[in-house]
Amino acid sequence: MIARFFPRALGALLICFAVLVTGCSSGGEAGTSASASAPAWARGMATVEAGRLPDEARRTLRRIDDGGPYPYAKDGTVFSNFERELPQRKRGYYHEYTVRTPGERDRGARRIVTGEGGEIYYTDDHYASFKAVLRQ
Repeated sequence: MIARFFPRALGALLICFAVLVTGCSSGGEAGTSASASAPAWARGMATVEAGRLPDEARRTLRRIDDGGPYPYAKDGTVFSNFERELPQRKRGYYHEYTVRTPGERDRGARRIVTGEGGEIYYTDDHYASFKAVLRQ
């Protein structure tokens, strides 16, 4: 009986493994990998759909869309891109906005950076990495 069961179980296990590996090879968490449908400025970098951002980041995006008011004095100031994680542009091209981090007493590590060309980037690690924010 075990001799008949083992090949079937092994086959089922291999199929499950293949499905798991195929599902995980898409570049990571759903909505976070660059895709062919991404705008040119976002190609080659991680992406995130605006609706999948943390609630606080979505609130910051609404404030940006509305032109303020902003809760932090540094919101809307020039982002200099010293880390060179974003494409190089002339000074003043990028502007940064704080994304509130629950439990933090200061500005925390989360930001949204916008570009003059309509680009929107999100970082949750104080500029060490960015995701291009995709809006529908």
